[in-house]
Amino acid sequence: MFKPVSTSNAPAAIGPYSQAVDLGDLLFISGQIPLDPVKMEFVSDDIEEQTHQVMKNVGAILQEAGLSYHHIAKASIFLDSMDDFAKVNDIYASYLSEPYPARAAVEVSKLPKGAKVEIEAIAVKK
Repeated sequence: MFKPVSTSNAPAAIGPYSQAVDLGDLLFISGQIPLDPVKMEFVSDDIEEQTHQVMKNVGAILQEAGLSYHHIAKASIFLDSMDDFAKVNDIYASYLSEPYPARAAVEVSKLPKGAKVEIEAIAVKK
């Protein structure tokens, strides 16, 4: 049985989903976009600021579950333009340390609310 995880330090769900789902040893974090959790608006149109906010949102959910970035085993990054990959990659890496999680990064035609980046993650409790 799964348990939803929710925190006011990350954006509220904007649809029929949980911020994360705790399945005991695994935490599945829904895709996070660069919404400020208080204003529920994008922090900026800048890809770097958007990426930092997305990672902060992921971190807030991890923290609510008693975890940290070190617990991420797999992440998926969705970009509206692969031209931003290097910037997003550098910022993403700054929140993590070795051994790095498995990861996919793909360009998509559109993201929710017109975001430039979205990241989802799976964390493993150690």
